[in-house]
Amino acid sequence: MSGLPPLPALRAFEAAARHLSFKRAAEELAVTPTAISHQIRLLEEVLGVRLFDRRPRQVSLSPAGVTLFPPINGAFAAMREAVGRITENKRRRGLTLSATTAFTAKWLVPRLARFAEVHPDIDLRLHASDEIVNFGAGGADVAVRYGPGPFPDLSSEPLFEEHFAPMCSPQLGVRSPEDLKRQTLLHSEWRKVDSLTPSWARWCEEAGLEGPDTTIGPVFLDDSHLIQATVASQGVALLSPILVSEELSAGYLVQPFGPELPGYAYHLVHPPSSDSAVEIEALKNWMKNALNR
Repeated sequence: MSGLPPLPALRAFEAAARHLSFKRAAEELAVTPTAISHQIRLLEEVLGVRLFDRRPRQVSLSPAGVTLFPPINGAFAAMREAVGRITENKRRRGLTLSATTAFTAKWLVPRLARFAEVHPDIDLRLHASDEIVNFGAGGADVAVRYGPGPFPDLSSEPLFEEHFAPMCSPQLGVRSPEDLKRQTLLHSEWRKVDSLTPSWARWCEEAGLEGPDTTIGPVFLDDSHLIQATVASQGVALLSPILVSEELSAGYLVQPFGPELPGYAYHLVHPPSSDSAVEIEALKNWMKNALNR
């Protein structure tokens, strides 16, 4: 004989040998006991051996059946396990979210465990990049973008309006705008500069403060590095209270005074038609709830 016996016959044998009952095997496989008996006789004919000792109302494995059962049982157990893993993976849904490195590090990562608690069936993957993700290339399912909008050919949902305020380490002892004249001003470099770009020149104009030289001081390309430098008492920076909420709560940073500068909104954007529409809706609702706390 070349190859394997028919799979239905092997399946019937495995179930009958495991239960030592043609009736219980039939119930498991949703067939009749006669069908089980037929498949086993077919297998015995193919193999040329007797697999069961048949007695009234009772069956037992023959020596050949005892030899055959363990590997057949192991093979079907392995198949059931593999099918179970695939089914479980199918129930778990994956979602890739793209956001800037600062938003990912300062807002998303600290809250990732909370999202997993609310949505244990969604595997959220974070794609941190300051480059605009290409949805068509499969780089992400959904993204957080900052700006005025609109976003052509994308569905968008505003999450929150950004604003910026002077922040510093409490060790600097900054208490009033006049203290800025004796402090190092830290700057963030923005790719696009317009009327809502936060800058010390704009803040001083809004505050009616004259005197600080807003053209000097370290410039940071990465907001995460700017936040680190501010925590390390290297100067005063215009930061987002939302992105540094953890540092404010822990007392590593303080917001000694205003005014706050308004910025644009953060939006959750994605292609209009998406296979992950349910997951995106769940993410959007979770983010809005988290931002309102």
